[in-house]
Amino acid sequence: MDGKPCEGVSDRSGDVFDPATGQVRAKVPFASQDDVDAAVAAASRALPGWRGTSLAGRTRVLFAFRELLSARRHELAKIVTSEHGKVESDAAGEIARAIENVEYACGAAQLLKGGFSENASTGVDVYSISQPLGVVGVISPFNFPAMVPLWFVPNALACGNTVVLKPSEKDPSAAVFIAELFAEAGLPDGALNVLHGDKVAVDGLLEHRDVKAISFVGSTPIAKYVYETGTRHGKRVQALGGAKNHMVVLPDADLDLAADAAVSAGFGSAGERCMAVSVVVAIDPVGDELVAKIAERITRLRVGDGRRPTSEMGPLVTAAHHERVESYVEAGVEAGARLVVDGRGIEVD
Repeated sequence: MDGKPCEGVSDRSGDVFDPATGQVRAKVPFASQDDVDAAVAAASRALPGWRGTSLAGRTRVLFAFRELLSARRHELAKIVTSEHGKVESDAAGEIARAIENVEYACGAAQLLKGGFSENASTGVDVYSISQPLGVVGVISPFNFPAMVPLWFVPNALACGNTVVLKPSEKDPSAAVFIAELFAEAGLPDGALNVLHGDKVAVDGLLEHRDVKAISFVGSTPIAKYVYETGTRHGKRVQALGGAKNHMVVLPDADLDLAADAAVSAGFGSAGERCMAVSVVVAIDPVGDELVAKIAERITRLRVGDGRRPTSEMGPLVTAAHHERVESYVEAGVEAGARLVVDGRGIEVD
């Protein structure tokens, strides 16, 4: 907050687990309303100076951040794996996508050009300009603790806004690392603040009169809540709700390729992503053969600690998520589905 570590005033906190071992690796403070107010106030104080910084000056900071992020990408990947659980190759892919988003923001000077129409009506010229909104809030999910914040934060900053970032309390350290890199890149104090917490922090941002816009990624019910609450308080809101992909396999498909794609999509990042294929529809007569190929590949998957190079699938982020996935398998069996591969009760070293 305001360019330096801050303890906050709340006495509430949460455990941050290492998903591979179940051990508590850290504690994260949960913000109070006073902490929310302090973070927004820091962003508000930084706003005049940052919005007054030239496009060239903002771009210079973003380019410097891009270079730091690229140079330290492996550190960030290890942080993601240690708190989310995804294998390091998945985490490295997440950081690669994040860097692409930063590179897009580095081109904002071209994207922010206005428009001019001469003599649009007799003797009337028309022009348009793009200006910062002000303080914006970013609320990001647990499954991409580095990439999703970097969908929003670099673009918001490039446009001259200041930001309060509220990461998931399950894996909060990536957001702190990102903020430290921005500070090292020359971002002014207060232009980016990281606010940890739960619903108190979320509601504080949604209802705060000095927060002008909200970007959110998470489950569909919470996305609806964020959209309705934020817009009711006069904010611009973009809220991306939960999603899952479906795959349709036609009779003339390459079934080996289709099976590889289904397993990679379904089990990469332990399936905790919107790109996970949760439903595969096979058109007769290839269904049975496709099921057999998918089952064969699943049974060969090496499940384990994401930090081990041999692991192909890491743990789910928490025990509660593990129990929820098991309940889906049980619900399918109870509904009459044929269970081809049973991952319940698997023993992992």
